[in-house]
Amino acid sequence: MMSSLSTIIVRICIALVAVLITVWSQYHSVFFNTNTFTASPASPAPVTSSLANEWLRDRFLNAHLSTEKETRILLVDIDEASLAALGPWPWPRTRIAELLEILLGHYAARGVALDLVLPEPADQAGDTRLAMLAQHGPVVLAQAFDYVTRPTPLQIGRIHGGQVTPKGMQGAAVAQGFIANHAGLQQASHVGNIGFVPDQDGVLRRLPIWTWFHGERYPTLALALFNCCVNFNNTNHITSKIDSDLVRIPFKRDWSAYHVISASDILQQRISRDEIAGRLVLIGSSSLGLSDRVATPLHPSTPGLLVHAALLSSLLDGSSTPKNWPEWLGKTVAIVFSILTSILASLAFPRLSALSNMTFLGGASLLWLALSFWMSVYDVHFSTTGPLASHLFLLAVAVPFSWQLTQHKSRQLLGTLKQYVANDVVNELLRHNLQDPLTPRQMDVTTLIADMASYTSQVESLPMEEAAQLTHDFLACLTGPVLANRGTLDKYTGDGLVAFWGAPLPLEQHADLALNAAQEIVRAVTALSETRVLAGKPPIQVRIGIESGPAMAGNFGNSLRSIYTAVGDSVNVASRLEQLVRHFPCDILIGPGTVSRATRHRFTLLGETLLRGKEQATMLYTLDTKNISDKLDIPA
Repeated sequence: MMSSLSTIIVRICIALVAVLITVWSQYHSVFFNTNTFTASPASPAPVTSSLANEWLRDRFLNAHLSTEKETRILLVDIDEASLAALGPWPWPRTRIAELLEILLGHYAARGVALDLVLPEPADQAGDTRLAMLAQHGPVVLAQAFDYVTRPTPLQIGRIHGGQVTPKGMQGAAVAQGFIANHAGLQQASHVGNIGFVPDQDGVLRRLPIWTWFHGERYPTLALALFNCCVNFNNTNHITSKIDSDLVRIPFKRDWSAYHVISASDILQQRISRDEIAGRLVLIGSSSLGLSDRVATPLHPSTPGLLVHAALLSSLLDGSSTPKNWPEWLGKTVAIVFSILTSILASLAFPRLSALSNMTFLGGASLLWLALSFWMSVYDVHFSTTGPLASHLFLLAVAVPFSWQLTQHKSRQLLGTLKQYVANDVVNELLRHNLQDPLTPRQMDVTTLIADMASYTSQVESLPMEEAAQLTHDFLACLTGPVLANRGTLDKYTGDGLVAFWGAPLPLEQHADLALNAAQEIVRAVTALSETRVLAGKPPIQVRIGIESGPAMAGNFGNSLRSIYTAVGDSVNVASRLEQLVRHFPCDILIGPGTVSRATRHRFTLLGETLLRGKEQATMLYTLDTKNISDKLDIPA
């Protein structure tokens, strides 16, 4: 398994990768130059960010939609009712000219834009009236640029209304072809582009505010109407704010928030003059039969008229986009958030469970969603899904890695536990799948306490290495039999140990198992003593006290340090018995509680004595394994 240093390095690398994922998500359009439409005019669907980011932004956009009515704009809809009342499309040009004249004359509209291209001449009287209105009135005609490279570029009608600018192609999408109005309308003072560039998923989220074609650039329809009728004295001011070829459409309202009037109602003058006077008017069609519908974040089939209305509304608010923050700010917030999350994850994951780690990432993701939901109104450039992708990476890599390390530590701790508790007891604990098996509880246990007789005199004259070796060998003689007989090793006491049977799992024959261990300890110590005598060293002897009875067994201590042990009267009696062994010609003293519980051993009564802290005398026994002298020195 990895060393601590290797683990730290891996955690740092995981955190760095998580941060880099966010950084990449914020700047990949710069890395790959996909935001500059002029770099790849053959690709009509530039990817400025991931589709996941766009999907999330679409949800945010719909949640932010305002119900406030847009009172500055009027949408005149050539809808199904108009077509049913006045006849199918195409309408005579005289009718379209009449529609414009009524809006500008009778209703005193501030300006009118046609979301319609008229590439072929029709009735001469109508075309003449349209040409005069477009040349001398606040009227904006439409032309549609094509941004797809084709074997034969589209060139229908006559484009006009272009501007020569010192900036050249900067901030303008490059068009490959066009569909424009016929030559009879070429004298129009204002013309706007209604061509668009959908994203790769087919959803229209951005418009080419400026289009570059054959040395000149052309404004989009909403900007042309704005410059014609609102910003005519300060065109450069608004132009200076728009420096991107594709601008995210600032959808703030859905179709119902705009004042929409059927074209037939205008032509028949059934609308109050106050509803239209002073407004900017966009004329288009929501009719399914005219196919002027596009997929937008608002709806898969949105009237194209709404796209231009949304941009025009934003221009009237004083900005070409809903962005109010510097472009770098949202990206910086996303990256800093990812850095903080990765640092906290690196610190928290080693200390938490896998479920807690997943909860942490879930909480961080919800926090980011709330933050990005608020930020999305002010910044259109940052990637909303960047930190979420980092969280997904941490979930897929960091959480399993931390879980694996925790499992490794658990196996190490389990191995350590098996040094103190018999293997079959540990396995039984795992099989029982107990909830908090180490919680203190009342148990019937047998306690065995053993140490070396005359330990101090044995080691005081020995070099440190020999003293340590003697202690190690002696404790090995004690530990092996305890664990072999399913005992729980409570603690070492320098030259001895405390062990008990019957906890953490109850054992029916805990008294007999403890007595078996005591016999094996005596045999092991006797063999070690004989080996020492043959080597010319003094013999050693073990002293063992055993008693059974109720005790509180469990994990005791505090949050800083705890130990699994047993406490109770029977434990204290076993300790007193171990101290009394020096006064008897035997190695083991056994209390009456153990004698009453044992079923496979015989005992010899040694007498009785009043133990310290007891009010009544305690009967003393030893195992019936050898002859005991009738004259025993039992201290009071």
